[in-house]
Amino acid sequence: MKVIVLGAGIIGISTAWHLLQRGHTVTVVDRQPAAARETSFANAAQISVSYCEPWANKHAPFKAFKWMFQNDAPLLFRPQLDVQQWRWGLQFLAQCNDAAFERNVAQLVALGAYSHAALKDVVRETGIEYQRLQRGIAHFYSDAKSFAEAGGAAQLMQKYGVQRRVVSTAELLKIEPAFQAFSSQIVGGTYTASDESGDARVFTEQLAERCAQAGAQFLYGHDIEQLEKAGGELEAVRLRDRTTGQAVRLVGDAVVAACGSYTAPLLRTVGVDLPIYPGKGYSATFPILKPERAPTVSTIDDKMKIAMSRLGNQLRVAGTIELGGFDLSLDSPIARARCQSLAHRLEQIYPGVCDTRLENEGGQPHFWCGLRPATPTNIPYIGQTRVRKLWVNSGHGTLGWTHGAGSGKAIAELISGNQPQMAFTFRGG
Repeated sequence: MKVIVLGAGIIGISTAWHLLQRGHTVTVVDRQPAAARETSFANAAQISVSYCEPWANKHAPFKAFKWMFQNDAPLLFRPQLDVQQWRWGLQFLAQCNDAAFERNVAQLVALGAYSHAALKDVVRETGIEYQRLQRGIAHFYSDAKSFAEAGGAAQLMQKYGVQRRVVSTAELLKIEPAFQAFSSQIVGGTYTASDESGDARVFTEQLAERCAQAGAQFLYGHDIEQLEKAGGELEAVRLRDRTTGQAVRLVGDAVVAACGSYTAPLLRTVGVDLPIYPGKGYSATFPILKPERAPTVSTIDDKMKIAMSRLGNQLRVAGTIELGGFDLSLDSPIARARCQSLAHRLEQIYPGVCDTRLENEGGQPHFWCGLRPATPTNIPYIGQTRVRKLWVNSGHGTLGWTHGAGSGKAIAELISGNQPQMAFTFRGG
């Protein structure tokens, strides 16, 4: 089959790779000049099967309301005159109960485990190097009440096969000695040895190169102008070259929409209405000044809801979600407050380890933001839409790196007429 993949992030490139492995002809389209230039560019770097918990839980409504008045809050809801935001919010509230939480966890863990295995297979087959560290993920708590609830969360993960265990502060310091300077603030934690970390951008770029070597055609620098639909079937994709202005019309046997947060507005043009809304996530990447004191275990700070991962001679700190539309600015008061909070918290936990100045010596900021394509359940849409020939692989929220390889493999299997072997409910809208 001839398959057109729209989007060259971790989801789109993984889809392309697995389609090529099954003998399909693949064309990848992206408006950027290269792969992984948007949501996959500078994420938290974690492959976190053990921490793929949905945002929606019974405590979320109260916290979201409280955090609305705090610019650096972990989850900031910024009300807009946008019917899609409010529709998404109401559906999110409907998921804020224990039954929905456990149901959604089961789906996310199933996809996470499948995806982690798929990632290992790709790495073994290709030899891609991407600052990978297979040292697990440690989640630390500085609040006794939150730590007291950690056991229940760990038990739920264990129920679905994830060996996330509760550890004392002393044991946490043995796992990651770099916590020593902050240890008086830590009341305990959890740890999952099977999780890992690595640079999603580097991985995606290298996998895109392998795809090109395997025969994939890449149309970078092309905007998607229109999905042509007739009689309930997708006929073609119309593009325009950003450099030359030339129009391009692509026809294929299948089209996969993997455009992150932009998937939803694109699909609405052909009558497929999915509740995928952008969550603006922030990250900072700081040079390490003292390697001997820098962490090697990827960590999660429960208080700030941020992740920290070692990437060679740099430390990536990322997190917080801002629900306020498609804004990608870094110079607003809210954006500056959220960026500064990342630097401040990193300095608290690992004092003096990194150069946490807001700009480097050349005056360039260390910060980045991207739009996380979130569904109310945090479960992505993977499958065929009601429009024939049109497929979707989107809605992964903050778990695109964790679920990327498996999502690409799963949709390639579905397009090939096979059923992926995992307990996940595939849906395309």
